[in-house]
Amino acid sequence: MGRRQVIYVASIAVLALGLCAAALIYLTAGEGSDGAVTYEVINGTAYPVEPGDSKAYQRELERFGGKANVLAAEFTHWFAGLWQGRSLAFTVAFLSALVALALYLYAKYLEPE
Repeated sequence: MGRRQVIYVASIAVLALGLCAAALIYLTAGEGSDGAVTYEVINGTAYPVEPGDSKAYQRELERFGGKANVLAAEFTHWFAGLWQGRSLAFTVAFLSALVALALYLYAKYLEPE
């Protein structure tokens, strides 16, 4: 088997293993992290309130660092959320598909032996 075929097989293996891992993560993971600082009770049901959801927190962020600080905090919160709970499964699936595509394209444009 040539180098090109080995890379094609590797890209298929990366995709298959990545998708299987993503499915396993999705089935076993919860909705996300419980980063709630407080809970708000409405009609007998408790809903978690994260620190970034309060207006006081947003106001303090803007007071100390301006709008850029608020945007940076939102981006950091979003990026951290990619690595927790069920969203981790989608992140793993996307990254494995991206690596498999990169391997496939590398093998496709590899010079003939």
